[in-house]
Amino acid sequence: MDGRIRKNIEVGFEVEITQKHHQQTGELTNGFVKRILTKSSNHPHGIKVLLETGEVGRVKKIP
Repeated sequence: MDGRIRKNIEVGFEVEITQKHHQQTGELTNGFVKRILTKSSNHPHGIKVLLETGEVGRVKKIP
């Protein structure tokens, strides 16, 4: 599924995100969505989420 579209993501989903400081390397962090932070229905770089671990980033993959 496309991580740039908000309706594809729900609280509790397992996702892979890129954190701000890993944008250049593209390093992905795996976790479960605690909160969806992006208000718009889509975003070209991915929907911003808060993971249950407290990490914030943009969704790149929804396995």
